[in-house]
Amino acid sequence: MYCEMTVHGFVLDSIAQTPMVILKDADENNALPIWLNSLEAVTIAAELVNRDALSGVGGKDLMTKLFEQLQVKIDRITIDGLEGTTFESYLYFSRDGEDLRVQVRPCEAVVIAMKYSLPIQVAVDVLARASVLDVTGDDGINDDAAARFITFLENLDPKDMGKYPL
Repeated sequence: MYCEMTVHGFVLDSIAQTPMVILKDADENNALPIWLNSLEAVTIAAELVNRDALSGVGGKDLMTKLFEQLQVKIDRITIDGLEGTTFESYLYFSRDGEDLRVQVRPCEAVVIAMKYSLPIQVAVDVLARASVLDVTGDDGINDDAAARFITFLENLDPKDMGKYPL
């Protein structure tokens, strides 16, 4: 069983000083934080910039053109497992009646969800096991958190990118 969630926003974890993306369900009863490293944060920021740039000129990026040319459809995005502190996420594709499941990094799942305006299906048992945010208070996502995330991105040192394997 799954809980359908969408990307709600980005914040900077005030304790770890680490960026994270927040997924929320439609009723905003459940929230799931996904912590990001610097490279993943830059990847998501680049997708946001690219999406805005392409939407202004009606263009399509390479991945979208490739999917269209190959007649491949993204059926769904899931987070099916939690191994330690890492989510196991998958993209499900279909083409000519054939289904294909590809394991991807959680960051990649978020980028695809944003790019194609798709929800992310999170397994209920993963929600129960993960560090779930309290979304009942006003301490969640706000303009200050968004501003801190932007400041974090602006102050990234390219030398830090080499610390993370590709």
